[in-house]
Amino acid sequence: MIHYTGLRGKKVLVIGMAKSGYEAAKLLHRLGAEVTVNDGNDLSNDAHAKDLEDMGINVVSGAHPLALLDERPIIFKNPGIPYTVPIIQEAQKQGLKILTEVELSYLISEAPIIGITGTNGKTTVTSLIGDMFNKSRENGRLSGNIGFVASKVAQEVKADEYLVTELSSFQLLGIEHYRPHIAIITNLYSAHLDYHENLENYQNAKKRIYENQTESDYLIFNDKQRHLIDTSKIRAKILYFSTQHRVDGIYVEKEYIVYNGVRLIHLDDIVLPGEHNLENILAAVMAAILAGVSISAIVQSLTTFSGIAHRLQYIGNNKTNKYYNDSKATNSLATQFALSSFTQPVIWLCGGLDRGNGFDELIPYMNNVRVMVTFGETQDKFVKLGESQGKYVIRANDVTDAVAKVQEIIEPNDVVLLSPACASWDQYDTFEQRGERFIEAFKAHLPSH
Repeated sequence: MIHYTGLRGKKVLVIGMAKSGYEAAKLLHRLGAEVTVNDGNDLSNDAHAKDLEDMGINVVSGAHPLALLDERPIIFKNPGIPYTVPIIQEAQKQGLKILTEVELSYLISEAPIIGITGTNGKTTVTSLIGDMFNKSRENGRLSGNIGFVASKVAQEVKADEYLVTELSSFQLLGIEHYRPHIAIITNLYSAHLDYHENLENYQNAKKRIYENQTESDYLIFNDKQRHLIDTSKIRAKILYFSTQHRVDGIYVEKEYIVYNGVRLIHLDDIVLPGEHNLENILAAVMAAILAGVSISAIVQSLTTFSGIAHRLQYIGNNKTNKYYNDSKATNSLATQFALSSFTQPVIWLCGGLDRGNGFDELIPYMNNVRVMVTFGETQDKFVKLGESQGKYVIRANDVTDAVAKVQEIIEPNDVVLLSPACASWDQYDTFEQRGERFIEAFKAHLPSH
């Protein structure tokens, strides 16, 4: 790590403990800052707070006393804490610097950074880039909003590696010098307006990812939203991704992913389904190429990468049939997404907790459904839905039984999709447990060698 000296002897206030606050406090202490940690919850019995106190760090918990601002500290704020909290409002009024811990990750990282943000798809893009690195001789370390505190990973990453960081709008609001060598914005839609107040503020927070980039850096951006950025204010080289037509960057043409006029892979060979994921794939491939990952490693990743666990996760194939675990689809909207991701015949496993709602909004997405296998409290509703659309509907006891019943009616090239459109609590503790039972049942029906 780079032993950054800019915070040595400075008063620093970390507001909000959680995982990122704990790691940031330890790092700030290591960098020579005079650190106080403040959390609104009572931390008197917290092991991490005790750990910090043993290091000589002052921990103030149970409230946010405004007196903590008397020494005009630099503030590192947990990204989830809104700016409407009185201590933050007062800090803003006093003109104090308010940062998030991703800024620290940049200040100390020996490695160049790939930063990924956007409304949808950023976790998939981050994970896919990580998988491409894993398949290659290059090294990329995942961090940020994906679950690994960026400032902690940044202490370990080497100069010949990449720090691959998923970034939320909340984190990007608290940067000052943060500069990814490769920045990705997957897309910009409406989200978190309760935090940002309006769409413009939210999109501007996302756009901060490129504000410190220079001519030697890259911005990867969605071609169909190019009207949302002012290219005259961007110093980085902009590369676009498009599923529709040729662009300066990476695109789909005649069912192939194409970069620099070279066909990389046919779309049929990619296991991650759906038009939305195709955009994610293009963004990830572009970043991996810029980072020096070999084309062979990229192709290997695309033919095996199964996606995020329980979110349209490819779990394998049995003969000519691909199986997908979308147990995280606990509502109709998520299942609409899943059903529209396939053009081949689908055997759809659905049902779960009955919250009193109907499922008619799924009808426009059922064209490719050949068979429905339904279970759980909503079973009768799905039987009625399927029969209204002339579908063959089978009743099952649970997910395990559903997979067993699939074996009796499956045909070559059918896709088997668990996308329940319901919560799991009628039969399973969590959607993860439901997904694991599906995976176990799939494996149980594989032919023994």
